[in-house]
Amino acid sequence: MHFGFAIAYNNTNFKIHTVKNSAFPDTLIDSVRYGMKTVLTNSDPGFALGIISDFKLHEYVRLRFTPNISFASRSIQYKLQNAKFDSTRIYKKSVESTFLIFPAEIKLQSKRLDNFGAYIILGGGYTLDLATKKKGVNSIGGASQLEDAVNLKRDDYFYSGGAGVDFYLQYFKLGLECKVINGTKNLLNKNQNIFSNSVDKVNSKMFVFSITFEG
Repeated sequence: MHFGFAIAYNNTNFKIHTVKNSAFPDTLIDSVRYGMKTVLTNSDPGFALGIISDFKLHEYVRLRFTPNISFASRSIQYKLQNAKFDSTRIYKKSVESTFLIFPAEIKLQSKRLDNFGAYIILGGGYTLDLATKKKGVNSIGGASQLEDAVNLKRDDYFYSGGAGVDFYLQYFKLGLECKVINGTKNLLNKNQNIFSNSVDKVNSKMFVFSITFEG
């Protein structure tokens, strides 16, 4: 068994499942009635810091527990349009998160070739979002509803998969790893407004590039 730490870049986004177009709600903004046209997402870069616990199960199989704290940001863009199609409103909601991520993973590594080795990694785990509101407040109407457009649940479970390479240096092992994390829970807490009611389901997804240092 050995230990280490990791520094990571992440790119976090939402998987948005909208309601059917025919069911899109509408709202009144400045005396004009608007309906929801599209809901799009944009991802922003973030970073993470973590520790590594690595236990050897077999010559080429290792069990890894790699808890980390991850800082992430993403945004949702809503496009509204009136019935005559001559007026459009675009609103953007930024969502920032501070995750505590607890992954348990199996590392399947190749035979070492001199000071180089490759591997794939598979697993899953639990995520806690420290920045999530415990309870949303329903807004009055119009664009003011945007404040509670995305009221997310705090807890999530995920599955992950990726690949990487290890370089065996004189005093430590340096690793480069790419991984995709997909959340399994619907994170959306519904509020009674046009922005929330236009979305049926929200899942999280994250791409992570890690640099690992292990003893």
